[in-house]
Amino acid sequence: MKHRTSRRDFLKATALAGIGCWVSGSPAMARSKWPSEKLNIGVIGAGGKGFSDMQCVKSENVIALCDVDESQAAQAVKELPQAKFYHDYRKMLEEEKSLDAVIVATPDHTHAPASVMAMRLGKHVYCQKPLTHTVYEARLMKETAAKYKVVTQMGNQGSAVSGLRRAVEIVQAGAIGPVHEVHVWSNRPIWPQGIERPKESQPVPAHLKWDLWLGVAPERPYNECYCPFKWRGWWDFGTGALGDMACHTANMPFRALKLEYPTVIEAESSGINSETAPKWSKIRFEFPARGELPPVKFHWYDGGQKPPTEVTEGMNLASVKGGKKRKRVEELKPGDIPGSGCLLVGEKGVLFSPDDYGSVFKLFPADDFAEYEGPPGTIPRLAGLLEDADKSHHLEWIEACKGGPPAYSNFNFAALLTETILLGNIALRVGKKLEWDGPNMRATNCPEATQYVRQEYRQGFTI
Repeated sequence: MKHRTSRRDFLKATALAGIGCWVSGSPAMARSKWPSEKLNIGVIGAGGKGFSDMQCVKSENVIALCDVDESQAAQAVKELPQAKFYHDYRKMLEEEKSLDAVIVATPDHTHAPASVMAMRLGKHVYCQKPLTHTVYEARLMKETAAKYKVVTQMGNQGSAVSGLRRAVEIVQAGAIGPVHEVHVWSNRPIWPQGIERPKESQPVPAHLKWDLWLGVAPERPYNECYCPFKWRGWWDFGTGALGDMACHTANMPFRALKLEYPTVIEAESSGINSETAPKWSKIRFEFPARGELPPVKFHWYDGGQKPPTEVTEGMNLASVKGGKKRKRVEELKPGDIPGSGCLLVGEKGVLFSPDDYGSVFKLFPADDFAEYEGPPGTIPRLAGLLEDADKSHHLEWIEACKGGPPAYSNFNFAALLTETILLGNIALRVGKKLEWDGPNMRATNCPEATQYVRQEYRQGFTI
């Protein structure tokens, strides 16, 4: 394809290379794309969430599909018969030399192995949330993205919605004053947790490559209790309710308060076993002061647990309508608390969001903020931003791959968010308070936590 360009346009494009789209001097080079050209994209995990991800990038060239389960991937293969189908992402990445970018939408335990391999080959990556299965993998993903100068995005799509960015602006402008306390809760899990491994094995379905599905995880017999969806509660494959939802629900407060590494993490739960996450949990993260920002206690609740009444007293949370949950929220009575939500408690007020993304919110006391308009916008919005969060989030990544600004949930941010969240699972599993040294990824008071920071991979599936 021939292009005409002025020197000014060339210099502009070259300047954009600094954000990681056009790369020189890298061990593996990301392919250059002009804005008018289409990306060649491969989808790893083409069934389930990967199928909806594929729908969001069909404006580009989806040239390869990969899934270990032919049944799950059948619809994607039917819609894109021209795309070559693979069972093994390693083979796809090795053979598809013309790929510019990949989407990784597999179970959590395969996120990092597939993404890191792709980045080392110079491919831009969109990886579903949570970014990784372990703390170590999150750190590795961030470092690899920086080393190979590829464009990245984690799939916490609420990041793309204007409402979340507005909430961040309002908090950072000081509307509710210094924030010392955050409460985030989720209606998850909606899959089995707090259960033991089944004693019986079952025949592997003909459409499933079980060994490839296990990937880096320790070998075990097939049972329908693991896949295609119920894997989230099993420690070897998923990260429980916390890992599944906190990259959504904690995203806005994490950004608004400029949180970094916590220094203390302490958890309680319905009870822990070696196989699955608990039926419910409450986790407290303590974050130190950040410059002029005060220390913050961040409270997480799942499995039906919610903030104590003294936190929500005096606020009619049921009056706040949020996103897809609007009908359910409207059915609540004053004093009720929605199944999922987020509260940022400041010295001058409270910001409450009743949806998983933090994109719909209200300030309390309501009378104090009745005429409040907020500060001018400071966070860039995607031109023509859609209110369809999923499509907007993918579009922002695509534009970044073609020389636009870095995606809002790129791995530099997403890895820190994921790494922090996953510390809650470590605290749950060791059953004691962690005193955490973030830069060195270790609990100074709890050496037994080390086993959960980084996992051993099954032979043949190393990063």
